[in-house]
Amino acid sequence: MASLSDFVDLSSPALLVSAATIAFNPIFWNIVARAEYNNHILTRIFGGPYNGCYFLAFTIFAIGIVRDHVYQVALDEQSFYAPVHQPIIGGILFASGSVLVLSSMWALGVTGTYLGDYFGILMDAPVTGFPFNVTGSPMYWGSTMNFLGVALWKGKAAGLLLTAEVFVLYWFALQWEDPFTAEIYAKRERERAKKQGGKKQ
Repeated sequence: MASLSDFVDLSSPALLVSAATIAFNPIFWNIVARAEYNNHILTRIFGGPYNGCYFLAFTIFAIGIVRDHVYQVALDEQSFYAPVHQPIIGGILFASGSVLVLSSMWALGVTGTYLGDYFGILMDAPVTGFPFNVTGSPMYWGSTMNFLGVALWKGKAAGLLLTAEVFVLYWFALQWEDPFTAEIYAKRERERAKKQGGKKQ
């Protein structure tokens, strides 16, 4: 009977580095964003919330490129496993995931995509059109589809393991982010209601 070690080299340094970068990215941006919200660190360093947010956006984008490159390198070092090689499905997943990611960025803009809420840069109203009428978290699930698509395209079982890690980490990130972001906007609405009540008096 075949075992996992027959088609996944778990001792590969590249695989371990890839797993580390996948874990690091969402942990990093959540810690930095919370620190910004509570202490305005980047706002003070860069002289304003927009400059701070743009710096964080650049940083997140850059470490995302590194993560994706390391993922490709890690898969290239792994053995080909024929049952996982599904290039058509992989291509469809990658294309669909890319549409979700790119259309989300277009709909939200830089500050909406890269945690501007934590800098006090709030949107006037929730975005409800595409791709948010498909899923509430198109960036995360689109990215997950991209990882899976690459694994299937290359026929690498190790990619399935790393994709599972992406899915789990993004799921936990959403449990952390969504309630906090909702509270940011709820706080704004309470402050608006309080101001309106004061004006009526």
